[in-house]
Amino acid sequence: MLSFKEIKHDLPAGIVVFLVAVPLCLGIAMASGAPLFSGIIAGIVGGIVVTLISGSQLGVSGPAAGLAVIVLNAIQDLGNFEVFLAAVVLAGVIQLALGFLKAGDIGYYFPTSVIKGMLAGIGVIIILKQIPHAFGYDENFQGNMHFLEPQGGTTFSEIFKAINYITPAAVIISVLSLFILIFWEQVLAKKSRVFQLIQGPLVVVLMGIALNVVFANFFPQITLRDNHLVVLPEADSIGGFFGLFTTPDFSGIFSYKVLFLAGTLAVVASLETLLCLEATDKLDPYKRISPANRELKAQGVGNIVSGLIGGLPLTQVIVRSSANIQSGGRTKLSAFIHGLLILICVMAIPNVLNMIPLASLAAILLMVGYKLAKPALFKSMYRSGMMQFLPFVVTIIAIVFTDLLTGIGIGMAVAIFFILKNSYSVSHFMHKEKSANGGELYHMVLAEEVTFLNKGNILRTLRKVPEGAELVIDYTNSAIVDHDVKELIEDFKETAHTKNIKLTIHKIDQEEAKVHTPL
Repeated sequence: MLSFKEIKHDLPAGIVVFLVAVPLCLGIAMASGAPLFSGIIAGIVGGIVVTLISGSQLGVSGPAAGLAVIVLNAIQDLGNFEVFLAAVVLAGVIQLALGFLKAGDIGYYFPTSVIKGMLAGIGVIIILKQIPHAFGYDENFQGNMHFLEPQGGTTFSEIFKAINYITPAAVIISVLSLFILIFWEQVLAKKSRVFQLIQGPLVVVLMGIALNVVFANFFPQITLRDNHLVVLPEADSIGGFFGLFTTPDFSGIFSYKVLFLAGTLAVVASLETLLCLEATDKLDPYKRISPANRELKAQGVGNIVSGLIGGLPLTQVIVRSSANIQSGGRTKLSAFIHGLLILICVMAIPNVLNMIPLASLAAILLMVGYKLAKPALFKSMYRSGMMQFLPFVVTIIAIVFTDLLTGIGIGMAVAIFFILKNSYSVSHFMHKEKSANGGELYHMVLAEEVTFLNKGNILRTLRKVPEGAELVIDYTNSAIVDHDVKELIEDFKETAHTKNIKLTIHKIDQEEAKVHTPL
């Protein structure tokens, strides 16, 4: 249910997310090789349909950059956008089933260091990707999150290329926009509640439109045109607007290509949603926990609806969600407002939206990126120790140089390495004391859970027991002792006499009684 108690915070946040979402929807549709309006449809469905069903208070859904390559290849492979839409509907059905099967719990198994690394990595990517737009070099589409550019080159080569194509008007707008955003947040918002209700990003967008109008009238040689502005499809009538929607072709829905594509979309979209859901909860100032299985169901319904009316597949998106949080959103009303605004403005005033300079939006996203990757976060993670810091940094670097899911996978591999290393190290506790006859008595107590991963560490310790010593191996308090470890101990028992070691094993037998087995 939507709550209007926080509307004074949710309304301005919803406006900001709407302004950020529109060019992202268009950019992702362009990158996907799909009709531009399909991105807008996904944004509307994500904002309205998914929000109404979702239990996430701050998550915002829409077309995802992470699916753009899959969608592009799928449309080319199928040769028909309408058949592709059928796969989107089927992917939604699969997601809905995953939600009922409680598959959403998988999101809880990602370590905090990787999730925080994902957020910081997205922040760095946003900054790097928006620098060219701030300079006025808008060849790269909004929403691209991959290191390798579709037209060739990399994220860094695009930045260097942008320096050679600086557009004065865009630089003026982006610099003034950044100044306004910083001054608004650091000074004005602290002085009066009026400046808290009227968000800086909205002022920045209006200022960008006004400045470009001034340029057009007095400095036409530097006026921003064409791809320097938001470009929305414009319908000349209500009938023309509804004509922009597309229905799916279900004739080939049971073909191998469509079934395989639907499964791929469902798995990738679900994983990206769960990761973004976890990350959004980390950013939530109220630390609310969103129900993951309900989110999968919401995304499933959203993809069914989106596919039925001609939209791209959608997920929960961290760029929009973080923009929502940074703009002061409190409840899911802000996400609903953003979806409603997309619908109303696309129907009523697309020509006004098409006056928004991309440089204004670049400034807004630069601030969002900075807040996600603040230096204070790096310092905090460093103080947490290498076990937290290394997966965090590796995740950031991997995301910047690959893409979101690949980067998270690499970060997870590093985190799992540390988990295995710790598991290897904490297999047992060994202490030495004097025995009754004055010799050395070694007491090895096994951990509560001992797996085959601990075998090497235990073997190394046993080899260090000197000749003629007494050794007690105790696993009476161990809930699980792997067969490999038991076999290792039995092998040591067979050879202990060769080093004149007196061995005693304390364990629990089948009757739950302690058995002492001296040699």
